[in-house]
Amino acid sequence: MRIIAFMHRLRSDSGVTSIEYALIASLISIAILGGLTALSGGLQLNYQDTADKIAAAGS
Repeated sequence: MRIIAFMHRLRSDSGVTSIEYALIASLISIAILGGLTALSGGLQLNYQDTADKIAAAGS
């Protein structure tokens, strides 16, 4: 029964629209994750550099 409802949704205009929105949302999510991954390396280096400077100033 669910397969029939799913096939009917694929054939209707609203089903196509919802699939398009799902694809757009997934592409936006992938772009956000990619950006965060790229930024995380730079942030980690900045925090490590700050920690090293604090450690050097304390000794």
